[in-house]
Amino acid sequence: MVESIALTGVTGELGSRVSRLLEQSGVPQRLVARAPERVPRVENCSVVRASYSDATALREAFRGVDTVLFVSAHEEPDRLWLHRTLIDAAAEAGVRRMVYTSFMGAAPHATFPFAREHSATEQAVMASGMRLTALRNSMYADVVPHFVGAGGVIRGPAGMGRAAWVARRDVARLAARVLLDDDHADRIYDVSGPEPLDLRETARLLSEVTGREITYHAEDEQEARDSRAGARQWQIDAWVGSYLAIATGETSVTSHTVERVTGVRPWSFDEFLRAEPDSWRHLLA
Repeated sequence: MVESIALTGVTGELGSRVSRLLEQSGVPQRLVARAPERVPRVENCSVVRASYSDATALREAFRGVDTVLFVSAHEEPDRLWLHRTLIDAAAEAGVRRMVYTSFMGAAPHATFPFAREHSATEQAVMASGMRLTALRNSMYADVVPHFVGAGGVIRGPAGMGRAAWVARRDVARLAARVLLDDDHADRIYDVSGPEPLDLRETARLLSEVTGREITYHAEDEQEARDSRAGARQWQIDAWVGSYLAIATGETSVTSHTVERVTGVRPWSFDEFLRAEPDSWRHLLA
């Protein structure tokens, strides 16, 4: 049984869910946040102010902690530097194991640029001497409504590729379980929903649940890049790369990780849409 856990990302949707689930275990939590006033209110916890860029504050935040939930930083150009700063601080503080929210298909030559960064982060954790549990999450079902643009159209160069959308709720259940058990150390888990869907099927399910006509238009890569003209180059590369990763099949892996570890099958995309409408309907307003 893990004796002490520190959580990062606790002001976000995933980290806050994990914290509330861990509250039921009775294991002390140390909540590490840039904005402590925004952390969830849970029992048996302490709150420490630290940002991913502040190595000194992170070392103090992690001192005396066995295991850290490392929720990856927001997508930005210096994200890998932020990750390495946190990893170094945790290792110097004596953390034994890190549970990291990685990405499906993380690899040095992955199509999606941020999947390459996730791979580099995994390698940095292992090189630090800490034990790694990597949760290579598929694309979140929760963010799919963001894909719907003007006129109810999902546009992108995904072809007929598929993604096994996974709900944050199921990733949180899995993370809470693996944080509590060192038997999950030195493991890399693919984490997905139960079925891979192409974007036409995804649009159809959104249409059925919302009552709106939502369709998918498959762009070619140049068309997609032109449609994002004006954005910064790294943003264009990331946005286009995420759709190309779907097209290549890198996001289509369907795993049994969630059910095998937690004992409960993850939601399908349709089940997520119907179970948590308040979490996404505003995105389509």
